Order: sequence, then structure tokens, then C-alpha cells
Amino acid sequence: MDTFLTIVHVFVCLFLVVIVLLQHGKGADIGATFGGSSQSLFGTEGPLPLLNKITTAAAIIFMLTSVTLAYISSHTGSNSVMSSFGKNQPAAIVQPQVKEDKVAAKPADTVETTKAASKEVSKEVTTKEDAKQ
Repeated sequence: MDTFLTIVHVFVCLFLVVIVLLQHGKGADIGATFGGSSQSLFGTEGPLPLLNKITTAAAIIFMLTSVTLAYISSHTGSNSVMSSFGKNQPAAIVQPQVKEDKVAAKPADTVETTKAASKEVSKEVTTKEDAKQ
């Protein structure tokens, strides 16, 4: 319904602009445009009564669609867009995963490995020194 009224409103607005631009001013004469007094183009009275009636009808339709669209928009926009998201779905609880700290474990391993390696090296050195003597 909103879309239909908006489309009608835009078309009536554009039609109203065109019909107002087609009308001539108070001092203008349609005979001057065509190079003579050819008032028989729109009848004996000229274009004034017909264009006035069309302009009046377009203005009334434009005002009615304006008021109707304003009424619809004021009564349908009371809810928030985000109101439907929090009611049906429980909140997700995110728990961070704890990773083992491999960086902290490496120095301890390295110290033990270094001690073991130094004992082996010292054994080899003593064995080589004993072999030389």
C-alpha cells in the first residue's frame, strides 16, 4: 500500500509540474504564440477552464496522497529494527580458548636439555683427556 501510494504521489507530482508549466501567465496570450488569434485551438473560451480543472484535480490528488503517506508513516514506525533480534534468540556466550603457552615451556625444556648436554659433553671431554694420557 505504501509503495503504491508513493508511486501515485510521484506521478501526480510530475503531472502537476507539467500542467502548471503549460499554463500561460496573466499577461500572456496564446494567440501571440501562434501568430494570430487562434482561440479555436482549445474551444471558444481558450485553454484556461480546462487547464484550471485539470490543475485543481491534480492538486487535490497530490494533497490527499501527501496527507495519507504522512499518516501511514507516523503510525507504522513505532518499533525498532533491532527489537525482533533479542527476543527469540538466547545470547551467545563466547568463552576464549586457552592455548598452552609453548614459549614459556621452551625455556624450561631448554635449560634441562642444556644441562643434560653439558653433562654429556663434560663426560666426553674427560674421556678424551683420559684417552690422551
